[in-house]
Amino acid sequence: MIPVLEAPPRAPSLDIDCELAAAWLVAFLRDEMIERRNVRRAVVGLSGGVDSAVTAYLCARALGAENVTCVRMPYRTSSTDSLDDARAVTEALGCVERTIEIAGAVDGYLVNEPDADGRRRGNVMARTRMIVLFDQSAKLGALPIGTGNKTERLMGYFTWHADDSPPLNPIGDLFKTQVWALARHLGVPERIVAKAPSADLEANQTDENDLGITYLEADRILSLMLAGYADAKIAARGFAPADVALVRGKVDGTHWKRHLPTTAMLSNTAINEFYLRPVDF
Repeated sequence: MIPVLEAPPRAPSLDIDCELAAAWLVAFLRDEMIERRNVRRAVVGLSGGVDSAVTAYLCARALGAENVTCVRMPYRTSSTDSLDDARAVTEALGCVERTIEIAGAVDGYLVNEPDADGRRRGNVMARTRMIVLFDQSAKLGALPIGTGNKTERLMGYFTWHADDSPPLNPIGDLFKTQVWALARHLGVPERIVAKAPSADLEANQTDENDLGITYLEADRILSLMLAGYADAKIAARGFAPADVALVRGKVDGTHWKRHLPTTAMLSNTAINEFYLRPVDF
């Protein structure tokens, strides 16, 4: 649980230096991939949304566009607009593009689960897409790159063992509103930046409707929570108490999704509990 203080010294700002952030994230990718892993190729799943677009732009800067494979993975109900927006990214960057339909794999399982609701179906799609990305990375000698932003990760708005599975994530410490700012700095097509974020699992579905709050409001509340503000102090700054409670509940209720599986310890060498390399501390 995030520590709560009654009177933190100063409210945090969501403003970022986009030029500095871009340079830092490009350096991060080069260091983690080339220097530490000796991997010079990346695989990015392109959804047509701003998060994966920003990730692709950063990878292209870090590795060269010819070393970035962007994979579109539509299901039969996917929006054609999302596919077009994903293509706009590959055309702008000159990355390698692949389109791999996932309907056969998804339906091959769901045909035996006719009672699966929208949430279960969406999770199957997300995990199938991650199978594709990891397999393509093995085929290409590349590394799959994560595309989840900080807001989604804190609020648990992702599929466990899917969206957050890749070993590297350059935008995981950026709130959604900061991703939008960085996208405009990098030159991501405006139609991608400006459109309503959506997981594209069904018609007219949007992230903000699912979450019950706008990203702008959520980011402002989250930044105050992370700075240690108590809920009452956050509400006193002009936020609706119900919105503060909603965000707090999502953060506290999804803590388990941001950790590796909990291991029952039977020795003093349990992996990730006691057995750590020096850099893990």
